[in-house]
Amino acid sequence: MLRTPLADASATSEYLPALDLTGVFTAWSFEPVPIVLVAWFGGLYLLGVRRLRARGDAWSPARTLSFVGIGLGSFLFATSSGLGTYDTTLLSVHMVQHMILSMLVPLALALGAPVTLALRTLPGSPRRWLLAVLHSRLATVLTFPPLVLAAYVVSPWALYYSGWYPATLESTYWHEAMHLHLVLVGAMFFWPLMGIDPVPGRVGYPFRVLITVLTLPFHAFLGVTIMGQETLIAGEHYLALREGPMGAWLPDALDDQHLAGGILWGSGDLIGLVFFGVLFTQWVRSSMAEARREDRRLDRLEAQEAARAARVPAE
Repeated sequence: MLRTPLADASATSEYLPALDLTGVFTAWSFEPVPIVLVAWFGGLYLLGVRRLRARGDAWSPARTLSFVGIGLGSFLFATSSGLGTYDTTLLSVHMVQHMILSMLVPLALALGAPVTLALRTLPGSPRRWLLAVLHSRLATVLTFPPLVLAAYVVSPWALYYSGWYPATLESTYWHEAMHLHLVLVGAMFFWPLMGIDPVPGRVGYPFRVLITVLTLPFHAFLGVTIMGQETLIAGEHYLALREGPMGAWLPDALDDQHLAGGILWGSGDLIGLVFFGVLFTQWVRSSMAEARREDRRLDRLEAQEAARAARVPAE
């Protein structure tokens, strides 16, 4: 299925039948930008894994599955499946897409540790360029935890309570830019918090958990605000759709908006709690590893002290 121009909202109605669960998985509308991005990043990642294994080094299949299967796969699904086809028709569908792009995709990409893979497989000059970027002042600023937290929290409010979101419904360029923006802001937030890749902005586990806990109320508050709002977001666009052929099956625009707010609230808390669980598990494992290292250090000191005592002549 090909998507019609976004600029004419009513023109899309004749091409889109009523959406059901089956349509989410069958009503695909392939767009060049997501396909090219997935092909390039997925291909480069798999090439790096192949080079690593060719020289006898191991790479976790779980990381490959996370980056390529879940991360890039979810990005393609969110932008090209029925979610992408209907994301300008139903705000509730867009909100599912929003949460996948801003939370699930960045989290899965971060778990894939692509920066670590690149540092282990790139040749000399590209590797030095990557290290220069990672240690640059710009990278330090862009991953500064308070700034990243503010951007991640403010971004969705700015999207839905300014002219930004209506602009994405009228322009293919801004529509695709919004998708990339959601992923990039999510990556800026999740990448340092995961702490797997050697990127700037990494902090200790207590602070990571604190930042995660701080973000949960903001998503919930935005969701509740949208649920209780009686003014339509991008109302001109959504009301125009209901004047065309799709008006026979489209739900009331305000009811759909309230559903979208509930999706933002519920899914944001769910994914946030999952991420909190991942962080807590990492924290426990790190503490246990540190305890084992400390036990080995004390054992070495005790053995050295016993050896010195054995060399001292008895008085």
